[in-house]
Amino acid sequence: MEKELYNKLLKFFTFLSKCLSIKDPNTSVVHLADISRDLMEADRCSIFLHDSEQGVLYTYYAHGVDKIVIPDDSGIAGYCFRTGEIVNLDDAYKDPRFNRESDRVHNYRTKSLLAVPLRTPQGKTIGVFEALNKKTAPAFTEDDILIAQNICLYSASVLEGMILYEQLKRSQKEVIIRLSNATKFKDKETRNHIIRVGLYTEVMARALGWDEESVELIKLAAPMHDIGKVGVPDAILQKPDKLTPEEWIIMKKHTVYGYDILKDSESRLLQIAALVALEHHEKWDGSGYPYGKRGEEISIYGRMTALADVFDALTSDRPYKKAWDLEAAKSLITKLSGVDFDPELVEIFNQNFDEFARIKETYKDQEVEISED
Repeated sequence: MEKELYNKLLKFFTFLSKCLSIKDPNTSVVHLADISRDLMEADRCSIFLHDSEQGVLYTYYAHGVDKIVIPDDSGIAGYCFRTGEIVNLDDAYKDPRFNRESDRVHNYRTKSLLAVPLRTPQGKTIGVFEALNKKTAPAFTEDDILIAQNICLYSASVLEGMILYEQLKRSQKEVIIRLSNATKFKDKETRNHIIRVGLYTEVMARALGWDEESVELIKLAAPMHDIGKVGVPDAILQKPDKLTPEEWIIMKKHTVYGYDILKDSESRLLQIAALVALEHHEKWDGSGYPYGKRGEEISIYGRMTALADVFDALTSDRPYKKAWDLEAAKSLITKLSGVDFDPELVEIFNQNFDEFARIKETYKDQEVEISED
């Protein structure tokens, strides 16, 4: 038995060393569940995480089911989470703490069950690991418990990092949305304008085959394109009439102001946002501003945001104009392929026009008062 346990632990730690080379933590967790099932000779394994805001435990990953969500004071998992005790049962149905609802919903019969708290190295319980139905014995053994504890220790470390990363992303996203919205106090454009611009660039990024992280980056960065307008005097920014040549020179500086605000961050997201702020008025033929960049001298982020911003501006009411018809805006953007816009992006725009139109309708603005002048 000791040799068998040694071989299982050796297999686990060999697997663990391979896990360290897996960049995607979600993939690591799935592999951990699979290796746990094999080493413990279980029918199924589940990894529950705690959501403190909702007061529930939910399966981050579980064999045989899509998702289970239970109150954190319910069932064996809830008991294990609340008390920090390991629970090992040979017949779960004989224990009054066991909640049979999940079995009923998923047409399953839980017999033997092992529940072990997921504790971080600092001692914080963040969830529960469960193994169900030992295949080779009536119940899970002390060796299985030892294996499960090792699995839980590593899984908790990986999952805690993922939780903290997701919390950081949510906080970062909120800050960016608030930053992007800062210009609404000076500019007449609506909050939905920046939402739509981000979603339009997301469509283009997916069509270009970008990975999920890159798609998310441009989706969050593009709404910051006009952040530099905070540096433009209100008398110019909110002027209802046509700007004078001198005023137009000042207005165009919002691109450089935005870049200066964002450029020195170590965040990849804000670095992209800095390029977006600087380049979203550059044009494919070199006739844009502030530097007259042409073609691929303009970053892909700037080129994408330029198209998204113009399409949304054309199809939105402003105090000085009525919104264009969507087809009319599509026609103009197509006409400006290779002039104002990257031809490849214009092609993507046309191929995905229905999605652009759906976004426009889903996030449409409140009515804007149109000037009679």
